[in-house]
Amino acid sequence: MADKIKMLTPLVEMDGDEMTRVIWQMIKDILLTPYIELNTEYYDLGLVRRNETNDQITIDSANATKKYGVAVKCATITPNAQRMTEYNLKEMWKSPNGTIRAILDGTVFRAPIIVKGITPLLPGWKKPITIARHAYGDIYKNTEMKVKGGSKAELVVTDENGNETRELIHNFTKGDGIIQGVHNTDASIGSFARACFNFALDIKQDLWFATKDTISKKYDHNFKDIFNDIFEAEYKSKFEEAGIEYFYTLIDDAVARVVRSEGGYIWACKNYDGDVMSDMVATAFGSLGMMTSVLVSPDGVYEYEAAHGTVTRHYYKHLKGEETSTNSVATIFAWTGALKKRGELDNTPDLVEFADKLEKATVQTIEDGVMTGDLYILSNLENKKKVNTEDFLKEIKVRLDNLM
Repeated sequence: MADKIKMLTPLVEMDGDEMTRVIWQMIKDILLTPYIELNTEYYDLGLVRRNETNDQITIDSANATKKYGVAVKCATITPNAQRMTEYNLKEMWKSPNGTIRAILDGTVFRAPIIVKGITPLLPGWKKPITIARHAYGDIYKNTEMKVKGGSKAELVVTDENGNETRELIHNFTKGDGIIQGVHNTDASIGSFARACFNFALDIKQDLWFATKDTISKKYDHNFKDIFNDIFEAEYKSKFEEAGIEYFYTLIDDAVARVVRSEGGYIWACKNYDGDVMSDMVATAFGSLGMMTSVLVSPDGVYEYEAAHGTVTRHYYKHLKGEETSTNSVATIFAWTGALKKRGELDNTPDLVEFADKLEKATVQTIEDGVMTGDLYILSNLENKKKVNTEDFLKEIKVRLDNLM
């Protein structure tokens, strides 16, 4: 075999939990280290290590990502009450993704991996649809209260001089109810807009943005205005030069257009819309196991991961020594995305070329009819074969060697 491909600058490597942690090591052993002198700064974001370090390891990994510019992350557990007991946790640690997003001020871009034999539920969809989700504020940072009948609820804002501005929410004269307060910041919305515009220029695709500004005349309208102002001032000429378009519409119109479209664009959504629509798009294209995810900061820092979770059910089977057939495609594409970006930034084309070949080998394996159990159920290929977790990676290696 030829000399291994060298990496000039380290990647930040964030290890994870459960079945995806098992697959992570397999991917490195079978598909990466035989070909690359892997140069990573390693952080173990498994729940055990997060608990030992009081979650400092997550903060350290995010700061290292800022330093080196590119990271690749394995899926991690966000603990609930059951996990508190199972892992004997000191506290219910926050989602690592949420912590990293906040430190990088990032926007999440999710896109499906399209292969022959797995037809989208909407047959008109021929090209990937990338969902850009604003990962700050709205109902994810809300304040909620139950309200007793006879109460009056108001929004009250106190400025720095102590002056109050009040707006009536509702007089609860006819019984009990609930209220919810949500917020966002102009700075965060601006970062979201710039990340979307930069990503569109990076992958040379049209960008759509949608809110409900006809109903939410201040909150949603503020998103619309900030996007428009930044586009006109900073990106309009760049988009014209790249031959791509920025398009704003209402969220309900966007949904109708998306359903009728053939894909091939980025759809930017507010936090809740993006949460819902990314799962809708993933399911309609086939599987969360075939969905890439990249967190992009407005200053051009990239963190790649799979869009799915830690595949707990398969992990418990694995611990019992039972065979699993777990889909590793999204995790492979997290690695290839990070390696490509590292190669682009370091001007090492052989690293970019390797990542491209690994993606081709992965897609070719599935299109040759060799796949894991979840894809076997979805695939309409006539000659198909279900293989276990490790054999799927070995089949990819055979095709990768042919491409090399």
